Amino acid sequence: MPRETVWENVASPLGLLTVLASDNGVHAIAFESDQTEQAKINFPRAADHPIINAAVEQLAMYFEGTLKVFDLPLDLRGTDFQKQVWKLLLEIPFGQTRTYGDLARELGNAGASQAVGAANGKNPVAIVVPCHRVIGASGHLTGYAGGMEKKRFLLTHEGAIQPMLFG
Repeated sequence: MPRETVWENVASPLGLLTVLASDNGVHAIAFESDQTEQAKINFPRAADHPIINAAVEQLAMYFEGTLKVFDLPLDLRGTDFQKQVWKLLLEIPFGQTRTYGDLARELGNAGASQAVGAANGKNPVAIVVPCHRVIGASGHLTGYAGGMEKKRFLLTHEGAIQPMLFG
């Protein structure tokens, strides 16, 4: 019988992350918030869960700069369209960015930029499903559920943008 959802905290340069997974895979990685606190009430903490353990290890390696591609089973939970967008996000290489329009065109619907943006904003698996690699058509950084400073940090960490000297 499959185990229920479990969680674990991961310390990161961006603050505490909460990883939620079942035996099917990781279904959420979130920055500390009221929602993560609620998840901790609703689900048990992981005692020794192989998928959680792998996620914790790989996130540490990512932030150390020794991991560029995550290799974790994912249990993506959303609409069919959201899952299509999230799968495209997984194809954006470390250190590169795409625009919402690029992703809409890859889906075969150049007019779907806003729908792609909405799906991007609902991505439940931060960092591993790299929604932070999506930028506006002008090349400027646009919304990120974790906040713009976190997005800027992640893109700078990956070498996709230059660090801000002042700011």
